[in-house]
Amino acid sequence: MSKRILILLGHPDCRPERFGAALASAYADAATAAGHDVRRIDLADIETPFLAGQWEFDSPPPPHIQAVQQDILWANHIVLLFPLWLGATPAKLKALLEQVFRDGFGMETSPRGPVARLKGRSVRLIVTMGMPAIAFWLLFGAHGLLAVEKGILGLAGMTPIRKTVIGAVESIGGRGRLKWLARMRRFGTLGV
Repeated sequence: MSKRILILLGHPDCRPERFGAALASAYADAATAAGHDVRRIDLADIETPFLAGQWEFDSPPPPHIQAVQQDILWANHIVLLFPLWLGATPAKLKALLEQVFRDGFGMETSPRGPVARLKGRSVRLIVTMGMPAIAFWLLFGAHGLLAVEKGILGLAGMTPIRKTVIGAVESIGGRGRLKWLARMRRFGTLGV
């Protein structure tokens, strides 16, 4: 069954020679070859100002951010790929997520509590980092990943959220990178 897949490469440097860009391309190429409908957004291509306050978060976003929102509404599967910087997403990606989720886009508040508005979408989170993945999970509790999973996507009703952590990216070598690229192609073919 084909899916509508949105790939968001959340690295501020999306040059093709970057490993994150190669991972996103491997996923996208395999998904397209398998018959899925694929759209891709590169963070580096989007003007992403920081929000100045609650008043701005409560107001509609500019047209170029509304275009990202429309891509999210179009998709039934989202791939969010980003590097871990200082234990969290890069600031520009966090700024984009804040812009996208403003004005109640992902969640509304009602008298009975929060109402998720993006149900029916699955997610694959792919995080690259310099530290070994086991250290990220055991020593740091994967807090940078959980903030996105639970605090943004989960509140918006997206499920299931699958997580892929690629640790020690600087030391895995060419062979290790080829294995990860092959895994991305498998994920893309399956649309997961």
